[in-house]
Amino acid sequence: MIPESAFSLLVPPSGTGCVECDAAGGWWVHLRRCALCGHIGCCDDSLAKHATAHAKAAGHPVIRSFEPDETWFWNYDTSEYFETGPELAPPQSHPVDQSVPGPADRVPADWEDLLGAP
Repeated sequence: MIPESAFSLLVPPSGTGCVECDAAGGWWVHLRRCALCGHIGCCDDSLAKHATAHAKAAGHPVIRSFEPDETWFWNYDTSEYFETGPELAPPQSHPVDQSVPGPADRVPADWEDLLGAP
């Protein structure tokens, strides 16, 4: 069970993309949402891993996927995965038409090589 102190039902997401990647003109693979403050960060498959960095820096250990049709949560402190959890403030994901990886206009042509994909 996700501790109630680890999430807020009232705080909307910070936007539709990774806060830090957007500020720097970067790109991401998948997006994660801080369950407590709504910060949107990029996943650990992304080069910058901003969701994990936010969890560590802010002391907010629980994230939720910010991908369409995904409802899972992760607790960094306990390394626990939860298939579902509380309904957070909308929206529940980035727009369905947003590319993955994204945003489309900033994803380099060699993105798979950059990530070390075979």
